[in-house]
Formats: sequence, C-alpha cells, structure tokens
Amino acid sequence: MIPLHRLNDTELYINHRLIETVEAHPDTVVTLTTERKFIVKESPAEIAEKIAEFERKIFEKALYGRADTGS
Repeated sequence: MIPLHRLNDTELYINHRLIETVEAHPDTVVTLTTERKFIVKESPAEIAEKIAEFERKIFEKALYGRADTGS
C-alpha cells in the first residue's frame, strides 16, 4: 500500500493495485476499482513514482531476498 495525504493533511494508505484512474482537476482525484474516490495532495506523477518505488521494493525482495535500502 502507498501513503497519500488528504487535503486536510491526514494520511491514508491505498492499495495501489485497486487504483483505476488518477486525474488532476486541479486537485488530484484517485478512483479505485470499487468506484470509491479520494482527493489527495499528491500529483499524479508523485503517485506514479510512489507506486513504482513500492513495486521496486517488492520485486527486489522477491529476487534478492532483501529490499534495497538506498545505501
């Protein structure tokens, strides 16, 4: 799951595999496959990067038995 922030700064975690669309109108609206919508502070590009980073960690752990810590 990836951490995102509502407009009032509360943090929520979303299962990125349930994300159907991410749109900027100008606020970012995340729509899940369940048709539930969330308005968040992060831009679509930031959300895409969070998803890529999360997936990278999962695959590194699966391939190498550990996640890269960046050091």
